[in-house]
Amino acid sequence: MPAIEGDEVNFKIRKMMAEDLDDILRIEQVSFPTPWSRQAYLSELQNDFAYYVVAVVDEQVVGYAGMWLLVDEAHVTNVAVAPDYRGRQLGEYLLKWLMEIAVLRGARAITLEVRPSNRPAQRLYTRLGFVAAGLRRGYYTDTGEDAIIMWKYLPTHASEEITNESGE
Repeated sequence: MPAIEGDEVNFKIRKMMAEDLDDILRIEQVSFPTPWSRQAYLSELQNDFAYYVVAVVDEQVVGYAGMWLLVDEAHVTNVAVAPDYRGRQLGEYLLKWLMEIAVLRGARAITLEVRPSNRPAQRLYTRLGFVAAGLRRGYYTDTGEDAIIMWKYLPTHASEEITNESGE
């Protein structure tokens, strides 16, 4: 899939590859209380229902996002950006890319969970049109924190930019 460039910082978004995992695991360590393992990501890259993308600056992965596509729904599994690149819209671009791919593959809605303590992520998701729809009590086993369930209905057609770039 060809890459696209963002406005705030010169980056490209492309499909995740196994060669990206060293950078991804470094970001994972500083982003989550219970980071995913290399094996978890390798399994996801082999999963036919999963789709993962990375944001790259100067050949280094500085962010990533993934989702599962199940029938007509997409479920965001994770989104993370390296600390030095936060606040530069990379997370927003990564999520927009996932949503466009979800539309191209027939998804009608997209969902995710977010920690109540993660206010920056909640603001991003709300800005992108996600709406809180419920709570999963004790969802995060590392802290016992609840998860806010958020949903967004997707348009029926992908944007021309993503359609042309993705080759789908």
